[in-house]
Amino acid sequence: MDILNNETITYEQSRELARHEDPKVRRALAKRKDLKQEILYYLAEDSDAEVRKTVAQNAAAPRQTNILLAKDADADVRGDLASKIARIAPGLSADEQDKAHRATYEALELLAKDQITKVREILSEALRDIADAPPDLIKTLAMDTEIEVSGPVLEFSPVLTDEDLLEIIQSGPAKGGLNAISKRSAVSENVSDAIVGTNDMEAISDLLSNDSAQIRETALDDLIERAADIDLWHAPLVGRPKLPDGAATKLALFLADNLLEVLQDRADLDAETLANVKAVVQQRIGGNVVGKKDSDGNQDFLNMEPPVDMVGRLFKARKLDGNVVGKALNAGDHAFVLAALIVRTGLDQAVVKRIFVEKSAKGVMALSWKAGMPAKMAVQMQQRMGRIAPSEIITPDDGGEYPLSNDDLDFQLEFFTDLSAKGTGLKVL
Repeated sequence: MDILNNETITYEQSRELARHEDPKVRRALAKRKDLKQEILYYLAEDSDAEVRKTVAQNAAAPRQTNILLAKDADADVRGDLASKIARIAPGLSADEQDKAHRATYEALELLAKDQITKVREILSEALRDIADAPPDLIKTLAMDTEIEVSGPVLEFSPVLTDEDLLEIIQSGPAKGGLNAISKRSAVSENVSDAIVGTNDMEAISDLLSNDSAQIRETALDDLIERAADIDLWHAPLVGRPKLPDGAATKLALFLADNLLEVLQDRADLDAETLANVKAVVQQRIGGNVVGKKDSDGNQDFLNMEPPVDMVGRLFKARKLDGNVVGKALNAGDHAFVLAALIVRTGLDQAVVKRIFVEKSAKGVMALSWKAGMPAKMAVQMQQRMGRIAPSEIITPDDGGEYPLSNDDLDFQLEFFTDLSAKGTGLKVL
């Protein structure tokens, strides 16, 4: 109708239009900002949902309509209302005395508990960055069981205090809630401790990826100790702005090659740390092992100091498995294999060396068994490290297992332990 295009309309005209049979006319009327409040209140009860939705969007609608529309049967109406009143929410509190403001606050409470997730989500998105949004409403949204609702305020709201966050973590937020908290700007040490304490691998990964998160050095050390088998943490750990002393060397024990390059390129590594990292890398790839070669072309590993400390760190990080030992054996890094046997068996270095000095096939077989290596690897150790004659090599049984009984294998280790203690030069047959 042409009258709706007028710059102003009278009260009588607007009252007639509010009763017009065509809902399109009533919708157009509901958009106007110059209507008397009672007209907009009347339209807030219109039978047409689009009319009510238009009133919900209208900033000029009286605040008394907020509770009415917050209870509307149409979710789209409630959603549009949530978007609008969130813009006027800052500064509101539960003890508002002004009736209009109190009505707005009560409408927000209703919307924060709306049965439709989308309505609550709209409200959460609208309030997530508001510094003086009502704290209790923000906390209600933060503890919502749907991550679409809780996520925005958990990650961004400046209203949530550390005490709020710790309470939410303890109570168990919605799935994904810990991730949202981990991504917050400037996560405190106390909150970081609580996240680490949940043992949620993905949330901890997000925390490590958050450069602004404050993580205690002891907590970071603990995570590095646990990280060997948790690939998800590797890249975030390498990217941390500051690593504790010794952390880079520990990381070098288990990082993938591409991350090792990133680690070595860190600008904050001092010369000593960088040298340690490179030494570990060289040991891992077996590409720079120092040692004399004997006439058979094997490393004289028995005259070298085996890298027990470095291999021990690998073992502690649960990265000293048959794969790693097998690769070292195939690469001719016999000093590494010797250290692995010492670490994995718990035997004295002198005992382990004595077995190879004596070229005992049974002794080597017992060492490999005690170290938890497959029987076929014991054959390679006899050949490559023990330099045992082919006719004397002990091979696995038909099932690929150790052919000697556990008692026999234990006897061999006890025998060489006693032999080493006595210092005798007797050769065992």
